[in-house]
Amino acid sequence: MPSNHIFTALALAVGALCTLASGGALAQAFPNKPIRLIVGFPAGTGPDLVARVVAQKLQDSPGFNVVVDNKPGAGGLIAAQEAARAAPDGYTLMLGEVGQLAIATSSYSRLPYEVQRDFAPVSHIANTDFVLLTNPDKNPAKTAREFATWAKAQPKFFMGTFGAGTPGHFGAYMFGEAAGVNVEPVHYKSTGDAVGGLLGGDIPAMFATVALAAPNVKAGKMRALAVSSGSRAPALPEVPTLREQGFGSLEFSAWFGIVAPAKTPDEILNRLNAEVVKAVSGAEARSKLQEMGFKVTGSSRAEFAAIIRDDTARWGKAVAATGFKAD
Repeated sequence: MPSNHIFTALALAVGALCTLASGGALAQAFPNKPIRLIVGFPAGTGPDLVARVVAQKLQDSPGFNVVVDNKPGAGGLIAAQEAARAAPDGYTLMLGEVGQLAIATSSYSRLPYEVQRDFAPVSHIANTDFVLLTNPDKNPAKTAREFATWAKAQPKFFMGTFGAGTPGHFGAYMFGEAAGVNVEPVHYKSTGDAVGGLLGGDIPAMFATVALAAPNVKAGKMRALAVSSGSRAPALPEVPTLREQGFGSLEFSAWFGIVAPAKTPDEILNRLNAEVVKAVSGAEARSKLQEMGFKVTGSSRAEFAAIIRDDTARWGKAVAATGFKAD
C-alpha cells in the first residue's frame, strides 16, 4: 500500500477512536448540574404526577438531580415552546403528553414548535385510559349502550371536556360518531371545572382519565360506564371497555413521555433513556404510577418516536373530521 494511503487510513482510524472516546467521555460526564424537567400543566394533574415520580426515582442515579418546573398554560404549548428552544445539552427536558406531541400538530394552524423538527424522543413512560362518566343522580344509564340510547332521545346531547383540543374533546366526538349521535362539546377551562360541572348536573357525561375517575367512582359520586382502552383498567376492573359493549374499534388513551430538544447528542439521549427506563421499571415507581391509574411502559427512543408518529396520524383524522382549529 502506498505510504500516503497508509497515512490516510491511520488518520481515519485515529479520528474514529477520538470520536468514540469523546462521546464516551461526554456520556460519563453527564450530568454535572441539575436537570430541569418542564411540565406544561399545574401541580396535581396527571402529567405533573408522572413527572414527580420519575424525577424522584432519577435521584437514585449518581449525579442526577432533577427539578420539576411547572409551566402551565395554553394546553401545554407554552411549556413545549420553551423546551423546544432550550439548549440541546440534556439539562432541559419536558414531560410531554399526547396533546402537545400528537394532537396539537393537527388542531393548531400556527403551532409555535414543530414536533418532528424540534424534539428528540427519550422514552415513552406511561398510558392512562379514559373513562366515560355520568352523574348517577342525574342519568339512569348503567352501561355505555344504555347511555347511547338515552343520548339519541335528547334534543341536544352535550358532553363536557377539560378543554378544546384535548383528548377528552376528540374522544367525545369519536364516541358520538360510534354511537350515532351528534355531540355538542362543553369546554371547561380545567379538569377540575369539568368534574364540577358533571357533579353539579350541568353536563350529563364526560371522559376523564382513570386516575381522576377511580376515586370518584369508588366513592359513588360518579358512574363509570366504559373505559376507552383495548383492555379493562386495573384500577376499575369491573368496568367494561367500549369495544366489549359493541362500539366497534373505538379505542383511545392519553400517554406521557420525556423529550429533549432536538440536536441533543445521542450519547446523552441514550444515557437519559437508560436512566428513565430504569427509574420507571423499579417496583416502587411502578407501584406508585399504577395506584394512580397509569399503565407503565418505559420504551426505547425509537419506540417512542413511532408512537408519536402513529398517534399524530390517528388523532389527525379525528381532528379533521370535526373541522376543529384551536387558533
